Amino acid sequence: MTTTAPAPSAEPAAADRVAEVARNTAETRIAVRLNLDGTGRAALATGIGFFDHMLDQIARHGLIDLDVRCEGDLHIDGHHSVEDVGITLGQAMARAVGDKRGIRRYGHAYVPLDEALSRVVVDFSGRPGLHMDVAFTSGMIGGLDTQLVFEFFQGFANHAGVTLHIDNLKGANAHHQCETIFKAFARALRAALEHDPRAVGIIPSTKGSL
Repeated sequence: MTTTAPAPSAEPAAADRVAEVARNTAETRIAVRLNLDGTGRAALATGIGFFDHMLDQIARHGLIDLDVRCEGDLHIDGHHSVEDVGITLGQAMARAVGDKRGIRRYGHAYVPLDEALSRVVVDFSGRPGLHMDVAFTSGMIGGLDTQLVFEFFQGFANHAGVTLHIDNLKGANAHHQCETIFKAFARALRAALEHDPRAVGIIPSTKGSL
C-alpha cells in the first residue's frame, strides 16, 4: 500500500468536485474515491507496487486526492487489475467533473526524467480516444507489465470521455519512460481541469455541451 499526505486537507466542501465509484466483477473488486480540488494526498493498494507508484504520480502532480483499492486476480497476471482501475478511475473522473462548466478543457505537459522525456495532451471533449506512441525498453518494470500501461489509459479514456495523446519522445530506461508519462498525464489533467476565471459558468464548446 502506498500512502502520501503532503499537506493536511479539510473535508471537501459541497462545491468541490468529488466522486466515489465501486466496480465489482468476477475478476476484480475496485473502489476509487477522488477529489479534483485536493492537495495530492493518495492512499493506494492495488497489489502491484510499481502501479501504485504511478497512481501516486497522478495524485501528487495533478493535485488530486486519490484513494484506490483493488483486489484482483493477480495469481493470473496484472491485466484485469490495471485495466479495471483505469476504467473505474475514468468513471470517477467523469462523475466528478460534471458538465465541465468553467474548466479550461484542454491541457498538455512535457515532463523529463533524466534521459527520458514524455508529452501528454488531453481534451475533455466527451469523445473517447487514445493515441499512444511509446516503445518501452523493457517488458516489465517491477511487477508491472509495460503492455498494461496502454490498457490503463485506454480504460481511462473510454470511461472519462477524454481524447488523450501520449508520446514518449525519448528514453532508455523503462522506469523513467513510464514515470514521465504518468507525471505528464497528471500535469495535463491539472491544466485541463483548472477553473478558467474568464469563463465562469461557461461550457467550453461551441456546441453548448461536452
